[in-house]
Amino acid sequence: MRKDIHPEDYRLVAFKDMTNDYTFVCRSSTASNETIMHEGAEYPLIKLDISYKSHPFFTGIVKFVDTAGRIDKFNSRYAKTKK
Repeated sequence: MRKDIHPEDYRLVAFKDMTNDYTFVCRSSTASNETIMHEGAEYPLIKLDISYKSHPFFTGIVKFVDTAGRIDKFNSRYAKTKK
């Protein structure tokens, strides 16, 4: 591996799937302004739209996930560049 290209500030971070409230902890260098209590300890919180607990590939259940009109936001944002 090349030297001096990887972040050195890894710490334990809680990732929370907002569709089903599943939370897991792993090491990350992602910045966060929010914290959460998980299993008796406080961790920085990173909110996720989807995880393996809610992804159709892993669950086998197909459902339409459109949080806050993401498709509409995408279409309106890029409709200007289509012209």
